[in-house]
Amino acid sequence: MTRHLLVIGGQRCGTTGLAELLDAHPEITMARPARPEPKVFLSPDLAGRGLGWYEATYFAHATTETLLGEKSTSYIEDAAAAERAAKVLGAAEIVVQLRDPVRRAVSNWRFSHHHGVEERPLAQALAESLVGPRDWDPERSSVSPFAYLERGRYADYLEPWFAAFPGQVHVRFLEEHLTDPTTIRELYAALGVDAGYAPPAPERPVNQSPGAAPALDPELERRLRGYFADSDTRLSERLGRVVPWPSG
Repeated sequence: MTRHLLVIGGQRCGTTGLAELLDAHPEITMARPARPEPKVFLSPDLAGRGLGWYEATYFAHATTETLLGEKSTSYIEDAAAAERAAKVLGAAEIVVQLRDPVRRAVSNWRFSHHHGVEERPLAQALAESLVGPRDWDPERSSVSPFAYLERGRYADYLEPWFAAFPGQVHVRFLEEHLTDPTTIRELYAALGVDAGYAPPAPERPVNQSPGAAPALDPELERRLRGYFADSDTRLSERLGRVVPWPSG
């Protein structure tokens, strides 16, 4: 009997590398094509096509694997996606990978700048984000390419997923994985597949933003830490563990 898995976020938190580690496990296969991300549950129309269409469209390649996984990071930002996914998939496993929200914001800016949608220097973009969100074109992307700060307030996004998938939401931190790559085996165990499997080490960084990350002015970083402080506190309380990054 097959089961389902969603990797839902957040953007620029190492989820592409995580999806590769999941796909490497002989009991797991990830959706194909992986790019563009399927994003089925962002759409009432696509979600309404049902489980049979979903599996035939994205998992026709599956053979003996028992856990069928999809990575669509934008799901974390859409509460309705949680409800649609639960209706179609039932008791799926949900994996959320997060990282230091300040470092995530810098990486998000680098990504948007590299792809030509952001013309502002890093410091200006982040300082203006502290004032409020910037308009964006939903015809060009499913979520804002400028949500550098909002997207890092993880506690604001997780409750719909905890509600829709009680006991099945697995939250990981990129920093812990980078410090100890064997933590993937803990995730394998939580997902109910063989935790003894050791995935091959990646040959290169996965989906890394090009170029070196610009340095942040200490005063701007202090303001950013303050912006995230209440969200970090709520996240720590919800998970029952301290976040592995400086919290304002």
